[in-house]
Amino acid sequence: MALEDYRATVKRCSRCSYCKWIPFAQVKSWRFAKGCPSIEYNKFQSYSASGRLGVSLSLLEDRSSYTDEGLLDIVFKCMRDGSSDVACKVCRYDLEPVEVMRQLRFKLIDYGCFPFQDIPLIDNLRNEDNMMMKPKADRGNWAEGLDVKDLTQEKAEVAFHVGCRFSFDEELWRIPRTVVTLLRNAGIDVGIMGRDENCCGGRLCDMGYRGEFLKYAENNIDAWTTAGVKTVVTGCSDCYHAFKRLYPAELDFKFEVLHITEFLDRQIKEGKIKFSKTVPMTVTYHDPCHLGRRGEPHVPWNGEQKKIRGQVLVYEPRKPRYNGALGVYDTPRNVLRSIPGIKLVEMERNREYAWCCGAGAGVRERYPDFSSWTAGERIEEAKATGAEAIVSACGWCERNFTDVINDRSEKMKVYDILDLVREAI
Repeated sequence: MALEDYRATVKRCSRCSYCKWIPFAQVKSWRFAKGCPSIEYNKFQSYSASGRLGVSLSLLEDRSSYTDEGLLDIVFKCMRDGSSDVACKVCRYDLEPVEVMRQLRFKLIDYGCFPFQDIPLIDNLRNEDNMMMKPKADRGNWAEGLDVKDLTQEKAEVAFHVGCRFSFDEELWRIPRTVVTLLRNAGIDVGIMGRDENCCGGRLCDMGYRGEFLKYAENNIDAWTTAGVKTVVTGCSDCYHAFKRLYPAELDFKFEVLHITEFLDRQIKEGKIKFSKTVPMTVTYHDPCHLGRRGEPHVPWNGEQKKIRGQVLVYEPRKPRYNGALGVYDTPRNVLRSIPGIKLVEMERNREYAWCCGAGAGVRERYPDFSSWTAGERIEEAKATGAEAIVSACGWCERNFTDVINDRSEKMKVYDILDLVREAI
């Protein structure tokens, strides 16, 4: 579909402003009642989901130009976290603001309009297959010394897809190394692509680069098919979203997809992972947007849009309703609660109503001040729980939180769930 196909959607927005907040029934305090970082930071209507639908309609009706000053800032200063989409569906059943905003980005980039900050990122992507500004040759360095199959030479039933952040961020290498160790200890026939692993393309899609996304998706599917892979495991929430939601929507995708927390939860329940040490700590869990509300599986739909008596728009059959409720929420919490000594306390905004970490959809690279402010808001919310540490299941979240905490000399600690699992075994 294209932006033009959502003309009826953008016209039906009632400007209720529900997209700016978490659903009102979930509000526990004024301090942590907002849902959309973009409108809260920029304080101007156009930066809300409702405002961007208005911008889309203005472009569709030729009342605005793609070269208008300020348009790029409005369109791209958003983490694509999906909070406004979830809130909107509480009020309106079938509007899809997150999809409209994706098509709006595709439209601008097709027109040749994109933030200047993207130029070095895309150049490095084309030369080195990543936007981390690192050479491709270094992609497999994290696995040095590990006894694990090379899927470019051998076959395996399970592929562990590391992802760009974990592959190139040396301070986070402990996480993928722990994953491989746990998979091998569980007797899983697992392999990695090493230096030949491709970007998942999920962030590219969120940033607006559809063509590049499809290229990497096709390359990954071909590589896994050649290696005899049946299941793909990842520890990155962006990769999980790409494999679970984006790939099946665009391509013939038949692999089982598991986030590492889903695998761990299975292993713990089956008694294959046992904890022998106590980790005395009070923690709060941060739901990554792309594992939580945007981690819902793709549901195929082949239908048509109709109007009853020429007025009321309906879809036959009814379209899937992605309201965030079917994301991955329980498995990471199950893992944390199974670790002896861990006390889990919740932030006011959690599960599908969680506040974003600030790193998504290229915002960390394009608008670092906005990204840091967003992370800082979440850290304040974590501190309000009395927790000693904020725990997540995504390298992007953990990197953004760690950087802001270090910059502010905060005492809050940041862990990946795998850190605590490793410490307790």
